[in-house]
Amino acid sequence: MKVIGVGFGRTGTMSLKQALTDLGAGPCFHMIDLIMGERKARDLPYWVQIADGSPVDWHEVFDGWEATVDWPAASKWREVTAAFPDVPVLLNVRDFDGWYRSVENTILAVKLAARAGELAQDANREQPAPELWGVIERLIWEGDFQGRFEDREWVRTMYDARIEEIRATIPAERLTVWNIGDGWEPLARMLGVAVPSHPFPRLHDTNEFRTEFGLPALA
Repeated sequence: MKVIGVGFGRTGTMSLKQALTDLGAGPCFHMIDLIMGERKARDLPYWVQIADGSPVDWHEVFDGWEATVDWPAASKWREVTAAFPDVPVLLNVRDFDGWYRSVENTILAVKLAARAGELAQDANREQPAPELWGVIERLIWEGDFQGRFEDREWVRTMYDARIEEIRATIPAERLTVWNIGDGWEPLARMLGVAVPSHPFPRLHDTNEFRTEFGLPALA
């Protein structure tokens, strides 16, 4: 492992996945890999175990991966950073209001549409497997959000507290904080590599996410 991303999803994680790969820290594990990745049949059973609270060998879980960003790994940031004590840690963040709105309009919207049977069967992206819906429910909605996502102010407090806990737990020399929009420089510095000449990737904004799952784009 070369990078452990510990920030929540909807903080530029798909762009980070591509950027880290471009910088030589790939392949990079992301939730998308459990939906449509080539290794999903190998990886998903581990995350079912993790969501069920069963012990796992984290080196086995991430065998073949060189980095991780996004959920579900971000939900287990303490365990993953402890299992790889010498690996740099990336805390990817964005302003709370923009983040909350993005989660509402993407992963929550998809969850509610799926529950109502309203996801298009001919969407551009295959739906998560039933087992993955369970992982998402246990680790994200019931885990990180404790079943309280609709309580915006509680989530705000939790979001800020998570960032502060990570800052207090991970030594400063091991931690890189990357705010959405920061681009290549903090990542290249963390990895000790040159800044690429091509533009920073910008992937998976709200409307791209929605339309891939067959939901209408927002104005």
